[in-house]
Amino acid sequence: MTMTAKPAPAPAPSGAAPGGGLLDRVLKVRELAIAVVLVLMLLATQLDNSAFLSEQGIKDLLLNATILVLVGVGQATVVITRNVDLSVGSTLGVTAFAAGEFLRGGGNPLLAVLIAVALGAGFGVVNGLLVSLGQVPALVVTLGTLYIIRGLDSIWFGSRQITAADLPAGFVSFGRDGLGALPYLAVLTAVVLAAAAYYLRNYRSGRDMYALGSSPEAARLAGVPVRRRILAAYVLCGALAGLAGALYLARFGNVDSGTGSGYELTVVSAVVVGGVAFTGGSGSLYGAALGALLLTSINSVLPSIGVSSVWVQAIDGTLLLLAIAVDRVVALRVAAVLRKRAAQTRSAHHD
Repeated sequence: MTMTAKPAPAPAPSGAAPGGGLLDRVLKVRELAIAVVLVLMLLATQLDNSAFLSEQGIKDLLLNATILVLVGVGQATVVITRNVDLSVGSTLGVTAFAAGEFLRGGGNPLLAVLIAVALGAGFGVVNGLLVSLGQVPALVVTLGTLYIIRGLDSIWFGSRQITAADLPAGFVSFGRDGLGALPYLAVLTAVVLAAAAYYLRNYRSGRDMYALGSSPEAARLAGVPVRRRILAAYVLCGALAGLAGALYLARFGNVDSGTGSGYELTVVSAVVVGGVAFTGGSGSLYGAALGALLLTSINSVLPSIGVSSVWVQAIDGTLLLLAIAVDRVVALRVAAVLRKRAAQTRSAHHD
């Protein structure tokens, strides 16, 4: 009689793996802690500066966070698969300028946004193919494409600059206006965030990304299409960086060949501070958004209380190191709990 082996089940995301419930609870507590720190920081600043949380102040806080949240959502998706994309800052800059050039020539604003998204997705395809098919470390690939895209940006646009006067008035207004204290850009960003988070947690292809980040070899043995999932993560990251580039143009109305330079480090910091483990397989997009909101709020809080902006980068770096240390401690604690449970299970079986 011929025996047919049953295929191994696909590994579950972090929340469904053995001990994943514990890890999920830890991550939720961490996200809650970030939210509490953010609220307390804003309230303390309001006590020191009564105009800080005015309607315009809240709108400025949300506007400042939207771009970083969008890019952070894409970056978090890649980091969850145990990879990274260091080219997002360059992608943001070149897509912002491309959209601006199209609009300056009389193009339709919606089409300009679609062009920026498509261009960003194209860069994501290049990164994804090199990482997934070429088996080249993501850090090396995206560091290379960072410089390539930045070089193409400088060659293509040179010393030219786009200002708000070159853009349609309605496009610029959309980037600055809103419903009271709620900017249109923040509403759009919230929709994208919710859709991406829903996809990762409720669709098999999204859950596969968590499985891939938790254990690439186990995911491969379980039948997860590893290369396709990595490619999809990079395409999403590039597309969101392109969308962020178009919204950056609408928000500030001013871009040049240096736009987005160094932005990738801020994005990685926001993602890690928000609880997305740099080793992959855990964290949430909402946590990454909270991390982005925290970092941008710090940038606004310090000047408002009279602290030099020179301290901003030092504080961001300190938060990043603390987040990495917390991740390490959490990983060790969870591993210890799992070992203890496994030992208890083996002991119960022997009895």
